[in-house]
Amino acid sequence: MVLSSVPAEYYLLLSAAVFCTGLFGILTRENALMFLMSVELMLNAANINLVAFSFYWGTLTGQVFTLFTMALAAAEVAIGIGIILVLYRNFDDVDVTGPTTLRW
Repeated sequence: MVLSSVPAEYYLLLSAAVFCTGLFGILTRENALMFLMSVELMLNAANINLVAFSFYWGTLTGQVFTLFTMALAAAEVAIGIGIILVLYRNFDDVDVTGPTTLRW
């Protein structure tokens, strides 16, 4: 399928749906792994927008920014998995409401 055969509005609607799904996951879940997946959904929604507008305007700038966003997402996952492992070791669970007892 060629990108030009699909109107840009469809990509924007897809991106909005994916972003809203990620936002809903962040606001309603207590599991740290679900947080990571929801953030990934939100970053992918931004990537869809960047690529769609890049194609629409005929430049490669959005695609380059998408590559940087993908690198940022990979780093975020690496740090997030480390935090989740520490959370699991200390609390035997990945529920994010438990560590709030460490606040002073």
